[in-house]
Amino acid sequence: MSIEQGCWAQARQVASPNVNDRPDGEVSALVLHSISLPPGVFSGDAIEQLFTNCLDPSAHPYFAQVAALRVSAHLLIRRDGEAVQFASFEQRAWHAGRSCWFDGAAWRGQLNDFTIGIELEGDEQTAYRDAQYLTLAGVVRDLLAHYPSLTPERITSHARIAPLRKTDPGPAFDWAYFRQCLAKLSTPQNS
Repeated sequence: MSIEQGCWAQARQVASPNVNDRPDGEVSALVLHSISLPPGVFSGDAIEQLFTNCLDPSAHPYFAQVAALRVSAHLLIRRDGEAVQFASFEQRAWHAGRSCWFDGAAWRGQLNDFTIGIELEGDEQTAYRDAQYLTLAGVVRDLLAHYPSLTPERITSHARIAPLRKTDPGPAFDWAYFRQCLAKLSTPQNS
């Protein structure tokens, strides 16, 4: 199994202090995000610094606006496909903010309580890379196998759960291609 004790075996582990316990231990939805620091820049260690509360506000004018935020995600997928895990999937990462989700019968808030947050290094306008889609499909395949309450229909975007304040991962994210990658990985291959 690729997920043990809440960690994905293929990810580099970097602990974020911006996590806590899930109140009910529920993992039943997944939220996709995008991030670049500073905006439009896809390299460096600023994202890791932000999620570990080490971002230097004087290093870039934009950093002064976000350095004091206490946020995290379970996983970051870099442009080259590298996965960096900041929180165990068993923990509550601080990624969703003010948001809500229609859970089949009722609207729910407090999405961090039951969701996994995956950040893609990118922005809403720039195409994501194949390596990111393949890594994302790999981790999602493993999450679906590990958490029975998580289904493909319960994968959503930050934009859908917080439509008045968020737009990520945006129109640059190719949902159809992601689903194709996931289906290809999930289909047993003939030998």
